[in-house]
Amino acid sequence: MSVETLIAEAKGKKLDALALTDINSTAGVFPFIREAQKNGIHPVIGIDFRNGIRQQYIGLAGNQEGFFELNKHLSQHRIKGIAFDQRAPAFGNSFVIYPMTEKHFALRENEFIGIHPSQIKKLKYSAWANHKDKLVLLQPATFTSKLTFNAHRLLRAIDGNTLLSKLDPEEQGDIGDMLYSYADMVARCEGHSYLLYNAQKLLERCQFSFYFQAVKNRRDVRGSDWEDYDYLRQETFKGVIRRYGELDDKIEARIEKELELIQQKGFVSYFLINYDLVNYAYSKGYYHVGRGSGANSIVAYCLCITDVDPIELDLYFERFINLYRENPPDFDIDFSWKDRDDVIDYIFKKYNTPEDEHVCLLATHSTFQYNSVLRELGKVFGLPKTEIESLIFHANKPGYAPDQYGKLILRYSEVLKDMPAHLSIHAGGILIAHKPIHYYTATEMPPKGFPISHFDMHVAEDIGLHKFDILSQRGLGHIKSAIQIIQQNQNISVDIRQVAQFKKDPKIKQHLRDGHTIGAFYVESPAMRMLLAKMKADEYLELVAASSIIRPGVARSGMMREYILRHVDKGRRKMAHPVLHDIMPETYGIMVYQEDVIKVAHYFADLSLSEADILRRGMSGKSRSKDEFQRVEKQFFLNCQKKGHDPKITDEVWHQIESFAGYSFAKGHSASFAVESYQSLYLKAYFPLEFMVGVINNFGGFYHTEFYIHELRMNGADIQAPHVNESDYLTNIKGETVYLGFVHLKFVEKNSVEKLLRERLANGFFLGLADFVDRVEISLEQVLILIRIGCFRFTGKTKQALLWEAHFILNKRRPVSGGQGLFKEPGFRELQIPTLEPADIRQEIVDQLEILEFPLDSPFLLLKNQSVPSIKARDMKMHLGKRVQVIGYLVTIKYTRTVKGDVMNFGTFVDRDGHWIDTVHFPPVVKKHPFKGRGIYLIKGKVTEEFDFYSIEVTSCERMEYWNAGD
Repeated sequence: MSVETLIAEAKGKKLDALALTDINSTAGVFPFIREAQKNGIHPVIGIDFRNGIRQQYIGLAGNQEGFFELNKHLSQHRIKGIAFDQRAPAFGNSFVIYPMTEKHFALRENEFIGIHPSQIKKLKYSAWANHKDKLVLLQPATFTSKLTFNAHRLLRAIDGNTLLSKLDPEEQGDIGDMLYSYADMVARCEGHSYLLYNAQKLLERCQFSFYFQAVKNRRDVRGSDWEDYDYLRQETFKGVIRRYGELDDKIEARIEKELELIQQKGFVSYFLINYDLVNYAYSKGYYHVGRGSGANSIVAYCLCITDVDPIELDLYFERFINLYRENPPDFDIDFSWKDRDDVIDYIFKKYNTPEDEHVCLLATHSTFQYNSVLRELGKVFGLPKTEIESLIFHANKPGYAPDQYGKLILRYSEVLKDMPAHLSIHAGGILIAHKPIHYYTATEMPPKGFPISHFDMHVAEDIGLHKFDILSQRGLGHIKSAIQIIQQNQNISVDIRQVAQFKKDPKIKQHLRDGHTIGAFYVESPAMRMLLAKMKADEYLELVAASSIIRPGVARSGMMREYILRHVDKGRRKMAHPVLHDIMPETYGIMVYQEDVIKVAHYFADLSLSEADILRRGMSGKSRSKDEFQRVEKQFFLNCQKKGHDPKITDEVWHQIESFAGYSFAKGHSASFAVESYQSLYLKAYFPLEFMVGVINNFGGFYHTEFYIHELRMNGADIQAPHVNESDYLTNIKGETVYLGFVHLKFVEKNSVEKLLRERLANGFFLGLADFVDRVEISLEQVLILIRIGCFRFTGKTKQALLWEAHFILNKRRPVSGGQGLFKEPGFRELQIPTLEPADIRQEIVDQLEILEFPLDSPFLLLKNQSVPSIKARDMKMHLGKRVQVIGYLVTIKYTRTVKGDVMNFGTFVDRDGHWIDTVHFPPVVKKHPFKGRGIYLIKGKVTEEFDFYSIEVTSCERMEYWNAGD
């Protein structure tokens, strides 16, 4: 039962008290308390402690201290993997209920024996018959009907990975474990009414009083509230000099306004902890990006939590904090994926104490999704895989008539869909509480190595615990790696923080206008390249806007196209409603940012700031109350009517809000991404080779590794396959020569690479294959892969000769441990290789595809028919409006749906010269000529142009035939 179902059932049975004791879990505690209080039911909370299915005892919290000790007890056992004893520890503020046992044992004052109604008949023969004062009725309530009981059995079979027919009865509950009315419970306890009386008295003794939104986050950092505020103020004004050079009236007024609100809302320590984290990162040389609505704050900017100047962008601080807003502020701090875990480790060490834990990661509740439920139920019913996949394929097709098992699976998939499946880790949420964290939740230890809560972000927000979002992204790894590689390769130190200069840099501006952004975080996708090129964007504010209008809601509503039209045509801007244009002149009267929802709702529809924020949160799916959202929606239209707005304009404005509020970014969030994009683009513009190696070594971004290698080649790099004397585990660059790293070799074991690198470092370059095999303990299979990809090309021998030699050497003797022995054995005698045919370059490419999964030489050499005509990408302008034929190597495909729900594609290819081709595939073409995987395609269609961006509207698209070694 969900919490809502449980309380509804209890209310329907007119029960006035209820205890929630989930098995080894406290995830439902706070939703249960809130729902129970709302319905006039006295909530009691606890935990059912079990080893597997074996119940050891139930703990009920007498008060908040009791909940703390129960959580701590559960967490210690779960995290350390220790089984629960048969006896509970001596809790000071909790009550314990043991299942009835055959033997009597001494009970503490706060301990009881639970009697299930099915055990009452045995009670008079029991060792507990004369201890009535210690016996309580124990009536579990797990099910509401036969349907939910069956669903439970299916879940138990899924959990046990067993057929339903083989599910052990002990592995499932009792169908009679339901909620009963008071009268029914009296009847079930006939002759033993003291069981019910004792249970009632016990429930009355449990008084867990909890006030939502009264939770104390980490309250102070420096020792007291006034010291914290004084320190925050001092550090902010120090930061003014660093950021602005001097303090003026506008900056001072904004800071004073923010500091006052931050203090009033109790967010001082929240700012200081974030400040502490970025200072720690700075001390370790880690790069970070502060984003989210917190980027609207000048205090955050002065503290270097963010790099977005809210004065420059006229950012709306009330989007971040206002007096009407109860939920906590929102900072998202990104670190490189390599650095993030160390920052998290720092938080745990800094804010935990030797006595208690105050920190945990935030959990999410992963739920059963429709297709996964069908698969799991198919296994439980014993269906073969082919039948399961067929069921999934046909499930929602009209006219489908499943067999009896199919009907059962489809019926119960609807019951189980969206039910919690397991705990997962929130993308970056961390909780830091003033009191020990176990006052609010038990914790688990996932493989990540840091404890996680039992509840999710919605509950954390509901009870008033602020989350710190410590996230990771590869873009920062690209930047950090590139700077290190530039230092190594060119002995140049790069200061990546000169963003103000980057915004004016002509070379970066040209990259933006041309959409030449491959590898640059957030602006490298085909859609973003296309948008930047259409806008001819080369200004900071244009890039900020682009980061938001590319989001799905704006694009689908048609407002992205309208924005571009107004951007390039000043005359079209007059089409904007005057009120909207006055509210949003910078974006030509079009809502682009989340703040715009608040502004429009406030100024256009006269909603209060708090109502406007409810509207924004409701649109983005963050509203906790549908009733509240619907009230504000109704008020929006009423106010517009009172103000005399044309109903058509009101509907249009509402459509804008509805279309994108759930997808759009806060302006500060977009600006933060734009800052990082400028940093990446600076490196790409001035150090293109080192930057792209940095991208490759952080395992790419939007594209497959081969297209970052392609970008290297287009910038003049000499791309070399892995080499036993020159390559490292990761890709390296020496001058303009790039040696791919061993990491890219499929099937080569990391252990083999480590041996190779250790031996080379200790005793120098390898002289040849025989020397390599003599010094490195490695199998024949591994050596063959290294030969086939060309790792021994320095020997001057052909691959075929080296393959013969490898078989001869490694079949004659076992490989030995590396090292130059004092009494090294004589070298192998030179093998006489028969005359072999010269290698075919196409076979080289086939080997590359097999071992690297991408070609180093031109894939176009593999085409069986080399004479098929094709225009070049750079000549598309000359063929505008004409039917053309082009041969392109597939880079990526974007799948989307039309308003009618039909699938259409956007394709990205490169031609023989390495230049990009963008294609549009409308639904009829997708149906007739679907993509058939990676490869080279013959594309036919019409050249079209929009905003000086050229693409091909495809009429046919067929994958071309490759050369075969047997041809």
